[in-house]
Amino acid sequence: MNLFSGKYDNFYFINLYKIGEIHVKIGLPTHYVNSAFTFVRTFALQSIEENFDNKEQHVKEIHAVEKIIDMNLDVLTSSYREEELSKFLSLSQIEKNILTGLKKFNSYINYFLAAALALVAFFAIGLFLYDIYLLFFTSVSIEKGILTVLGSLLVLWAAIELIHEEINHLQGKGFAIGAFIMLAMAALIRKVLIYSLSSEKSDELLIIGAVIVGLSISYWLVGSKKKFGSQ
Repeated sequence: MNLFSGKYDNFYFINLYKIGEIHVKIGLPTHYVNSAFTFVRTFALQSIEENFDNKEQHVKEIHAVEKIIDMNLDVLTSSYREEELSKFLSLSQIEKNILTGLKKFNSYINYFLAAALALVAFFAIGLFLYDIYLLFFTSVSIEKGILTVLGSLLVLWAAIELIHEEINHLQGKGFAIGAFIMLAMAALIRKVLIYSLSSEKSDELLIIGAVIVGLSISYWLVGSKKKFGSQ
């Protein structure tokens, strides 16, 4: 009711600012505040759509509601901005330099990792072509050659998926540890495909199989945590 009272004096904005300060103190993430305002905005605009007679007045009401909501949202989120700024300003010059340097170093490491993953993908392509060569131009059996080629394709696919996740990370998204687990699983599955044709590798197959099961559980746990966090 206060939001649409039309009385936006100092008392109103001081009270609104205090609400924002409380949000900061209790550690409420900003996206909850934005989501709440989205709900208010949707409700208000829907009410206007359902109860208007004059088109010109209807447009003015929409503009007014949008301004009022944005104005209030700006005041609430200013508490978060000031809190972040105060934390940064409270640091000494040495601490600021260290923080800035670490951020730059982290960026360089991420770019290096992206380049390294591209190199891995390049070698995975070479491995695939080499397996094709062994299949057609050497005495390797067709069964073993096909399984080896499939294993190489699996590794290449995992490497491409890892590059895709690293690109997302560079764009600001979270670090996808699941992609690294997937790559490790792909490499081990390739070994299983090759060793499955040899009766002398049964012990190694059991060990690799146990490792794959462990990685699968880890991948499932990472995926479940991500899914639970998004909800």
